[in-house]
Amino acid sequence: MKLGQHFLVDEAIALRIAEYADLGPDDWVLEIGPGEGMLTAALAAKADQVYAVEIDPELAAQLTGRFSNVQVVTGDALKVELPECNKIVSNLPYQISSSLTYRLLSRPFDMAVLMYQWEFARRLKAAPGSDEYGRLAMTAGFFCRIEVLEKVSKMAFRPVPQVDSAIVRLLPRPDRPTGDAADLIRLAEGLFNNRRKKVKKGLASLGARGQDLAELDPELLEKRPEELSSDEAAGLVGAISRKRHSLK
Repeated sequence: MKLGQHFLVDEAIALRIAEYADLGPDDWVLEIGPGEGMLTAALAAKADQVYAVEIDPELAAQLTGRFSNVQVVTGDALKVELPECNKIVSNLPYQISSSLTYRLLSRPFDMAVLMYQWEFARRLKAAPGSDEYGRLAMTAGFFCRIEVLEKVSKMAFRPVPQVDSAIVRLLPRPDRPTGDAADLIRLAEGLFNNRRKKVKKGLASLGARGQDLAELDPELLEKRPEELSSDEAAGLVGAISRKRHSLK
C-alpha cells in the first residue's frame, strides 16, 4: 500500500465505473489517485483525454507513457492546479475523500463517478433529520444530485481494506441555489460547527447581523442544522455573504 491507498484490482468493476460515466470520444476526464492504473486503462479506452493526478512519484512514473491519451500529473490533488475536464472519475484515496470532495464540488463538471468508502457514501447521500446527515450531505446537496450506484466488496482492492466501498454518481443540479460556492461551503461548515445550537446562533457566529437575520424565515432560524435541507440552508447564505461583502 502506497501512502494509504487501496488499489482497485477487479477489472470488471473498473469497466463498470467507466460505463457509469458514459464516456465518449469528446470527454476529458480527471482521475485522482490512479495508483497502478486499473481504472485508468478503462478510462483511456473510452475518453479522448485522461488527466491522472498521482501523489506517489514511483506510481506516477510507472503510468507515464503507458497510454497515449493519459497525461500524468505528479502531485497532491489537494494542492496542485487541477486540469480542466468535463468529467471526474476516480477511486478516491480514502483518507482525503472529504477534503477532495469539497474541492471537486466547487469546480464545474458534467458528471462525476467516484468510489468512496461505504459509510462515507451513506453520509454523502443522507437525508435531513437522519443520524448521518451533516455538513457533507448539506454541501453536496447544494451542488449535485447524488446516486449511490452499487456497493463494492472490500475484496476488490489490494491491500484489502476493513470496509466495503460504493460507486457514487454526482450530477450537477440545473437548479443549483444561487450564491457563491465558497459562501455555500462556509455556511454549511459554520452551521455544523454549531450543530447543537439553533440556526440563528450559527449564523451569528458566521458574522450575520441582526438586520440580516430579520429578513429570514423565523421558522428556519429556530431549527437546528441537521433539520435543514440543502435548499433551505442555501436560502440563508445572503445573511453571511452580505456581511463579507460589506467589509470590502
